[in-house]
Amino acid sequence: MSEFRRALRSGKPLIGGWIQTASPTAAEIFSAAGYDWVTVDCEHSEVGLSEITAVLRGMRGKPVAPFARVAENDPIRIRQALDMGAEGVIVPLVNNAEEARRAVAAAKYPPKGIRGFGFVRQNGWGREFDSYAQRANDETVVILMAESKEAVENIDEILSVDGVDGIFIGPYDMSGSYGCVGQTDSPVIREACAKVAEACLRHGKAAGQHIVTPTEESVDRAIAQGFTFIALGADIVFLNQSAETAVGMARRAVERRRT
Repeated sequence: MSEFRRALRSGKPLIGGWIQTASPTAAEIFSAAGYDWVTVDCEHSEVGLSEITAVLRGMRGKPVAPFARVAENDPIRIRQALDMGAEGVIVPLVNNAEEARRAVAAAKYPPKGIRGFGFVRQNGWGREFDSYAQRANDETVVILMAESKEAVENIDEILSVDGVDGIFIGPYDMSGSYGCVGQTDSPVIREACAKVAEACLRHGKAAGQHIVTPTEESVDRAIAQGFTFIALGADIVFLNQSAETAVGMARRAVERRRT
């Protein structure tokens, strides 16, 4: 088992970064900033295969676990992300145990799954084929996203699937499923999130959450609720915030000079 997967199972809080641009520079910056893991988002972005490769390459050799949130629960997309250099995948819209089994199978080599063999970046283009094939199933992390009322209702069955390492909550999609679009802090969504976190604790799996606008208070609350796989903001969020702060400061300076 990899050091990261062992830490994930231990319940240690692991802080992650989120990349929605296709920027390997962003990956390098996140990697140097002290994050435990960083994911490239292939679902809600324009990131294609070449860009995934470039972003994951930007993290290669750094003390950070590279992840990819794949676009869908599809064996080819999951296989390609892992072949390109991801140590783990975050799989969206998993609603039941059968869909969970499908995701795990796509990420694992036979006999545990259906992942295809090939000469890829993760095995040194074939130079380390045997050693990687032997350890990949134990090292690869599979995180499933619970983004619907159906997923919350089936959470214990999903977590019972062998090979599932944790659940990552998609609060905005979940709010739509519960009929309160965008109200991620509503009582019904908070209750659903708590149910997922409690189930993860019972099953010994990681509970994940994306804190899009992180504050010390929101991170402290997430950890207190049992979330240990925590993503903070995103490259576009930080860029927006910094750009607005800088231009606001400059505009105020201009106005002071006028008066």
